[in-house]
Amino acid sequence: MLAGKCFCGAVQYAVADAFTYALNCHCSNCRRTTGSAFKPFAGITRDKFAVTEGCDKLLIFGKEKTHDAHCKVCGSLLYSVVRDGMYVHVTMGTLVDAPAIRPTAHIFVGSKAPWFTITDDLPQYDEHMPTPAGSG
Repeated sequence: MLAGKCFCGAVQYAVADAFTYALNCHCSNCRRTTGSAFKPFAGITRDKFAVTEGCDKLLIFGKEKTHDAHCKVCGSLLYSVVRDGMYVHVTMGTLVDAPAIRPTAHIFVGSKAPWFTITDDLPQYDEHMPTPAGSG
């Protein structure tokens, strides 16, 4: 199990080191939500993720089956519930422990920040990429 937490530590979570995929998303929503050029995230089935401390400190933005979860104390984006509530996209920057997985591609580069240059050799997709193997 891996530990994760927000900037102030009010919200903490545990997640299995069994992520199905990891990507760098450059869409405008991820840029606005993180305040960064892109959001590195790792996807996992929802049953392998649990908030362990500070459930009452979560600020949920969105609907029950598709939402972003922030710490309402410090504002950190911790995770997003996606794919009709079946998966969690953990923001990799909130992990305390290093996961075994690394991002394998850049997605939504067609709308990336014009001031940012991608300098690695990972595949780039203008929008989403084909569904990763084993991700459902």
